[in-house]
Amino acid sequence: MDQDGIGRVGGHTGDTTTGRRMRELDRAEALRLLGTVSLGRIVFTQSALPAVRPVNHLVEGEDVIVRIHDDGALASLVAPADVPGVVVAYEADAIDPVTHFGWSVVVTGYACLVTDADEVARFASLLRPWVGHPMTGALRIRSDLVTGFRLEAERTLPESACLG
Repeated sequence: MDQDGIGRVGGHTGDTTTGRRMRELDRAEALRLLGTVSLGRIVFTQSALPAVRPVNHLVEGEDVIVRIHDDGALASLVAPADVPGVVVAYEADAIDPVTHFGWSVVVTGYACLVTDADEVARFASLLRPWVGHPMTGALRIRSDLVTGFRLEAERTLPESACLG
């Protein structure tokens, strides 16, 4: 986007802000939309610094489930026994690269390892990893805070509606 707010997509000039609005999503709609895509990004702390990893997920109730493997960075997200988990954020979106319409959702909450072997096996059958690492476990992210927005066309009234 240049200094005038004009975006150039595919070599063409187009105003990327006119005719669009950002509408806040309620919790239920945000979680429903999150369940319609399979890839997102988990944000966590690694060596006292923020880290981001793309992962696939599923939504179960209001929880986000991601699979992990033993030697991956996410396997280190183990909380001490006296805390509910490790604070993480999870973001996923579906934004059209040409029209810039779509949505984005962020879930913030505590992540903890899924310890029930039957649940881990069920998640393993439901979540197909995008890489060739054997997946050995799962993280459950409790959705304490859910925020999201939809980028959509600005609603305009027909000219006749403005006439008295």
